[in-house]
Amino acid sequence: MARIAGVDVPVEKRIEVALTYVYGIGRTTSKKILDESGIDLNIRTKDLSEADLAKIRSKIEELGIRVEGELRRNVTQNIRRYMDIKSYRGLRHKKGLPVRGQNTRSNARTRKGKKKTVGGQKKKLTKK
Repeated sequence: MARIAGVDVPVEKRIEVALTYVYGIGRTTSKKILDESGIDLNIRTKDLSEADLAKIRSKIEELGIRVEGELRRNVTQNIRRYMDIKSYRGLRHKKGLPVRGQNTRSNARTRKGKKKTVGGQKKKLTKK
């Protein structure tokens, strides 16, 4: 297994795709890293030498790309900041509702969770 930024990237996949397993690196960033480090996009991860892996790691550092823990921490801090200043986005995060303006009347089940039925119960009629 090849480790890049603390993540075991798959060895059977092309390195261009395997790099996307690292949080914060997508296809475009992956291509940029490999082009600048001079590594072929189509080579399999298992065929890379340790020198090539070291080139990739150093290029990620050199380009200043935030990955994995640092990026996750940064995103969490940004969300917490929104909540602290009580912005609209922060309030939506706090309530567990969609943040980016989506409708919530009929959809948004992913954010809202399982449906909670609200309404009055029918009262049973009692005989006198």
